Amino acid sequence: MRIFITGGAGYIGSHAVNVLGERGHELLIYDNLSTGHPWALLHGSLAKGDLADRERLKDRLASFRPEAVIHFAASIEVEESVREPLKYYENNVVNTMNLLQAMTGLGIRNFIYSSSAAVYGNPKDIPVNEAADLKPINPYGTTKAMIEQVLQDLAAAKDFRYIALRYFNVAGADPERRIGQDYRNPTHLITRALKTALGKYEKLAVFGTDYPTPDGTCIRDYIHVDDLARAHALVLDYLIAAGRSDVMNCGYGHGFSVKEVVAAAKKVTGVDFPVVKEGRRAGDPAALVADSGKIRTLTPWQPKHDDLEFIIKTAWDWEKKLAQRS
Repeated sequence: MRIFITGGAGYIGSHAVNVLGERGHELLIYDNLSTGHPWALLHGSLAKGDLADRERLKDRLASFRPEAVIHFAASIEVEESVREPLKYYENNVVNTMNLLQAMTGLGIRNFIYSSSAAVYGNPKDIPVNEAADLKPINPYGTTKAMIEQVLQDLAAAKDFRYIALRYFNVAGADPERRIGQDYRNPTHLITRALKTALGKYEKLAVFGTDYPTPDGTCIRDYIHVDDLARAHALVLDYLIAAGRSDVMNCGYGHGFSVKEVVAAAKKVTGVDFPVVKEGRRAGDPAALVADSGKIRTLTPWQPKHDDLEFIIKTAWDWEKKLAQRS
């Protein structure tokens, strides 16, 4: 199958490219390389370009003629979205609209969308399932919910079908240390903890210790990036075979608090790095844990790496490799 992948040189996208490439798909990766890296592409061809460039986008789609599009490209930092909301509405909403307009104009009808658990805000029930109300509490989550509504309306009006895959907290790296996360200013807890263990940062800040959780810190469902990458391949198979649009959570169904993650990171690294308590960050919900029953029922997806210490170890091995490069 020919698959056009936006943002495929980024962290999650590159792992999905690896899975899809190993399955023999023909891949064209469209990426502006603002956070992605050409070296992260183990398969496929790279076309450098921005989703804001409508003419180049349409030209690349028209020449490649994909049977499906997987859309990873987005701005993803919750705290930044609170400070810079216009950046998020432009990149996550306007640029996604550019992509959808180009697709529908060319008759490309199969779409996998990278959504987020942030669409739920502070859900009433934990774990949260796909039927829960969407009540995002930050601009990032709002942009994802907005595009989900656009997709629902588009599928009702046109010959178009999609799966919106709602990610929970993605972490870890390729166990073979070929690819992994490499952001200039990472905000992910596990990455920050490991870089602190390596001495890249003086201390790790824990934001908020007064949440209504057992130890007062936020609880998240951490999913290994390889498990999430495989989910993309399987939901694409489902979409092509079933021809039905849907939304699916992708997480493990249980969570860990910030304090538990920090303790696990110290255990894996063997480094008792300094930790300081800070106030809450704007836009952070207390707890987000997935009910992933739907994806497990509708597809053959079963996680292979549901182990917090394994997730952290693969990320730690990758961080040490990055440190050797610099």
